[in-house]
Amino acid sequence: MNAQAREYFEAAGPRLRAMQEHDIDRVLEIEREAYDFPWTPGIFRDCLRGGYGCWVVEQAGVVIGYGILNVAAGEAHILNVCISPQAQGEGHGRHLVRRLIDLSRWQRAERVFLEVRPSNPRAIALYHSLGFNEIGRRPRYYPAHGGREDAIVMAQELLDGD
Repeated sequence: MNAQAREYFEAAGPRLRAMQEHDIDRVLEIEREAYDFPWTPGIFRDCLRGGYGCWVVEQAGVVIGYGILNVAAGEAHILNVCISPQAQGEGHGRHLVRRLIDLSRWQRAERVFLEVRPSNPRAIALYHSLGFNEIGRRPRYYPAHGGREDAIVMAQELLDGD
């Protein structure tokens, strides 16, 4: 691809691509910027090696976000979604979660689950707007300053034609 074509495609907006081992350092930077209790490098490597759906959002050749999806036995579980704090509020998270839902459907999952901290109202609002509903709580699921924080468990049914 020539330089002019590359500029066009990069200017056209973010793209989703499969995460590679070499992306882990950048993914860890984003993870550490966004979360007080980030995943370890080993968790990301295990997800890659385990065949989970590991995706990055790239804009102008720079990774700005990522998502981890596991699909098995007709169910999908979004394990981690994160957009760099500098790129949040631009619709990248919405785009990424929509694509993870599409990937779940393409792998014939009947429903998608995720957990979210009650202290993350922006994420909760995003998930509700994309069709997720709260189905329960996991007590003391997340590490938190001064103890543990519950997780809100959310799900979306993937019916034919959705």
